[in-house]
Amino acid sequence: MKNTSKQSTLLKKKNIKIARKYKSDADVVLFEGDRLDLMKLLPAKSVKLVVTSPPYNIGKEYEQRKGLDVYLAEQEETLKEAIRVLSDDGSICWQVGNHIAKDGEVFPLDALIYTIGKKLGLKLRNRIIWHFGHGLHCSKRFSGRHESIVWFTKTDEYTFNLDPIRVPQKYPGKRNFKKNEKYGTLSGNPLGKNPSDVWEIPNVKNNHPEKNGHPCQFPIELIERFVLSMTNAGDIVLDPYLGVGSALCAAVIHGRKGYGSDIMKKYLDIAEERINAAAAGTLKRRQMGTPVYQPNGGKLAETPPEFKKARENLFGAGF
Repeated sequence: MKNTSKQSTLLKKKNIKIARKYKSDADVVLFEGDRLDLMKLLPAKSVKLVVTSPPYNIGKEYEQRKGLDVYLAEQEETLKEAIRVLSDDGSICWQVGNHIAKDGEVFPLDALIYTIGKKLGLKLRNRIIWHFGHGLHCSKRFSGRHESIVWFTKTDEYTFNLDPIRVPQKYPGKRNFKKNEKYGTLSGNPLGKNPSDVWEIPNVKNNHPEKNGHPCQFPIELIERFVLSMTNAGDIVLDPYLGVGSALCAAVIHGRKGYGSDIMKKYLDIAEERINAAAAGTLKRRQMGTPVYQPNGGKLAETPPEFKKARENLFGAGF
């Protein structure tokens, strides 16, 4: 494992070259068309990080619902090409949720993608749980409030920079208590702790500053952790299912190059606007590390009398 964690200040205004066709000298490529058509243009072992959130095969406007076997075969095609373009020290991060069949049966896509990755010779490094607080309210099963990211590498010599993505400790002032040479010294890392494999990051809903018209947009903060930990300045980040460009915004913000493809021109147009704003330092976004909002008093945080009465009717007094 390689640790090349020195990071420069990367939030200054940047001049970038954006191309709508693949050009090796472009900082950003926004390719309109099938993801394989872009990927086949890229040289072998040229990409440091492939990070994406593919369609979930649930019939959104950018996909046609198909048999699960057909869907997984297409994902295998994409992963095969991702492996070809990935550098030996690179990473693949596939962010997925569940495929819900018409009869309501749940198919966990991370487990199915893992099987494909293992078949293709990839090594799983983490299964990261992305937890968020808002979503659909289910009546016949527990409401889904997480999705997963499966992180694969090609080899055992992969880039992983922990320091840029550390988070504050719960007790940063804790000191060593054992009677040895470290007694009384601070026990934690001054930069913070490992963020673990469960990440609480708000999803992009209507009141989120990054909302831009895509029904399944992921937050830039989620991708920033992968960009900072798995790449270095100047490396290439690839998102085969780009959407409105969150992955490439994260890449540009932190001095990386970004390539992406999408079949929807309207999403690429939004992505270009956002990427230009990211380069200019004017992009509206939720800053990495912002604490998750917790209501602190006020009418909206109070339990209404009607709710108290409903619980009392169900459980009896005292609940």
